[in-house]
Amino acid sequence: NSYGNSPQGSLHEHADGTLHQHDHFSWSELDLYTGFIYAFADLNCHQNHERSWMIGGNQMPVCTRDVGIFFGLMMGGVLFSRRSYNRWTVRDTCLSLLPDEWLVNVYVKNRRTLAWLACGIVLCIPLIIDGFTQLLTGYESNNLTRPLTGAPFGLGLAILIGASIGARAEKFDHASDVILPGNARFQLKSEEE
Repeated sequence: NSYGNSPQGSLHEHADGTLHQHDHFSWSELDLYTGFIYAFADLNCHQNHERSWMIGGNQMPVCTRDVGIFFGLMMGGVLFSRRSYNRWTVRDTCLSLLPDEWLVNVYVKNRRTLAWLACGIVLCIPLIIDGFTQLLTGYESNNLTRPLTGAPFGLGLAILIGASIGARAEKFDHASDVILPGNARFQLKSEEE
């Protein structure tokens, strides 16, 4: 059990012989709603004090990077719900958020997978660079940098989740009915010849 997650305080001995006391169950004094939020956070976040914001003398249930990720998830959900189109596949539904003028060449040259992966990588790079720089060097990012690197990741994750739910091939009679940038059409290689 981690700190504060045992129903009663317990005194136990570490391998080096030192004694350590755990406090009582940390959620026992919280109302159901607050307890659920902190329980969810316990499952998803390290909750390091120095990497979390304090509000009204209370530590947030998640670290600042997770705050950025959740903000990005929210913004990505809003963006996806307002601007996306069902374009048959998850990949093409994700790309529907970009202006069609930007995608004409991508569709004409059939570089959709490359464009989709590039967008995903661009949204992940800030988090990857910041996280691995901290892991591999003595660099320690601050509580302003962490949410700024988490937000693009959350945005991309929300778009991917939205496209996974929103891409509905069954809404079309045939793949060629999908409206794509540059008047491109889905068709089998054998149909092209």
